[in-house]
Amino acid sequence: MDQRIKLFGVIALVGFIAGVIAALALKYVIPWLKEVLPSLSDISEYLIAGVAGAILAVVLIAVWAYVTGSKDRHY
Repeated sequence: MDQRIKLFGVIALVGFIAGVIAALALKYVIPWLKEVLPSLSDISEYLIAGVAGAILAVVLIAVWAYVTGSKDRHY
């Protein structure tokens, strides 16, 4: 049971970090992208935020899997 609580804590921490990064992206990155790529102005901010969130989630889980993975890597 102790391992489960630790895992939930780690997932909660990763989710919190992802939320902070998403909030920063919403405030700074998305308006910048709309200036740099005017064709994005027609796309909803929610769609852009969703794609950014999906990419962020994949990156965070990949980093987590790499860090917590087995140290004995034989390919």
